[in-house]
Amino acid sequence: MTIRMEFAVTGMHCNSCGLLIDDEVEELPGVTSSTTDVRKERTVVELTGPVPAERIVEAIAEAGYTATPLP
Repeated sequence: MTIRMEFAVTGMHCNSCGLLIDDEVEELPGVTSSTTDVRKERTVVELTGPVPAERIVEAIAEAGYTATPLP
């Protein structure tokens, strides 16, 4: 079963920002993919198991950006 989570992300300026976020998030155990759209300021994360939203927010912060989980 695949779980999908979406986050609003601020502080991005170019596609390289999105790639940095995706690389950081995809290192988390249980994450199968991360897709960041810089223009929409969104990151969509697909998971194979439960990963707390807070941990994904922390990973995005480690890349230098601010994220908020979306409903």
